[in-house]
Amino acid sequence: MTEQLATYSAVPDARIIELGQRTLKIEARAITSMSEQLGDDFVQAVRLMLACKGRTIVSGIGKTGHIGRKIAATLASTGTPAYFVHAAEAAHGDLGMIADNDVMIAISHSGESGELLTMLPHARRRGAKLIAITGNAQSSLAREADIHLNTHVTEEACPHNLAPTASTTAALALADALAMALLDARGFQPEDFARSHPGGALGRRLLTHVADVMRTSDRVPQILPSTTVADAILAISRGGMGMTVVNDEAGRVSGIFTDGDLRRAFANTGDLRSMPVSQLMSRNPRHIAPHKLAVDAAEIMEKNRINQLLVIDEQGVLKGALSMHDLLEAKVI
Repeated sequence: MTEQLATYSAVPDARIIELGQRTLKIEARAITSMSEQLGDDFVQAVRLMLACKGRTIVSGIGKTGHIGRKIAATLASTGTPAYFVHAAEAAHGDLGMIADNDVMIAISHSGESGELLTMLPHARRRGAKLIAITGNAQSSLAREADIHLNTHVTEEACPHNLAPTASTTAALALADALAMALLDARGFQPEDFARSHPGGALGRRLLTHVADVMRTSDRVPQILPSTTVADAILAISRGGMGMTVVNDEAGRVSGIFTDGDLRRAFANTGDLRSMPVSQLMSRNPRHIAPHKLAVDAAEIMEKNRINQLLVIDEQGVLKGALSMHDLLEAKVI
C-alpha cells in the first residue's frame, strides 16, 4: 500500500491538470458537434413525445442505464411523465410497465445491447413508439426505431478510448435538449416546476403564500393611538416582533410603532414614557395582502429596509404580520 501511495504521489500535478482539461475539451467538442447536427429527427422526436397519450419510458443498461435514470427524472420534473425501466429487469416482469400509448427511449452507444433488443418486440406488440439514442446509425437499435437520434463521438475522453465518457455525456446532453424543447412547447412555467419540487428552495419560494407564514391574533401585538410609549414598549417586548400595530377605536390600522421609531425618538426627545404613541408612530405603514407570495413580502421588506410587514386584506382589515425572521424560518429567503 505504501508503494502504491508513493507511485500515485509521483504523478506530476501538471499531468493531472492535463488529463482533466483533455477530458473536458473532448466532451465539450462532442456536445458542440452534436448541436451543429440537430435536424429533422430531433424535431420529430419532440413532436412524437408531445403527442404521446401515455408516458415516456427510458431504458438502458450499464452506464447508459445510469444516464437513463437521470433523463427520466429530468423529463418527469419538467412536465413530461416519464419513468426508467432497467433493460435487464424488463424480461423479468418490468415489460408490463409499457403500454400502447407510451413512447420508449432506448439508449445504447453501440446500438447492439442485447437486453434492449430483447425488449423491442414486446414493446412493439404493445404498440409503443420507439426513439433510439445511439452512436451508430447502422446499428440494430437504430434500424428498428421510429426515430433515431445520433450521438456519435469521434473519441472517448478515456485515455484508452474505452470507458464511456464523451458518449454518455453526449446522450445526457441530447436528452436534456429534448426535455427543454418539450418544456418550452408545453408552456411549462416556474410555478409548474415548483409544484413538482415542493420540498426544494424554488418550491418554497413559489408555493408559500403570506397567509401560510404570517403571525395572527394574539401573536401580533396591537395597541391604541392613545397608549403611552411606556406601555407600547411593553407590547413590543411581549410580541417579539420588534414592533406593535397601532389601531384606532374602530379597529382600523392607524400606523406601526417599531424599535426604530423608538430609537429615533430618543435621539430627538427627552422623557417619552408618558407620551402617546400616536405622536411617534409611522403612519401608512407598508403592507401586503395575505394571498400574495411570501417571496413578494421579502422583496418589499428588503427594498424598503424594514424588518416587519403588516398583512392587510382588500377591505383594509388587519389579518396578521410578518417579520424577516418568519420568512427565514420558513426558508423562503
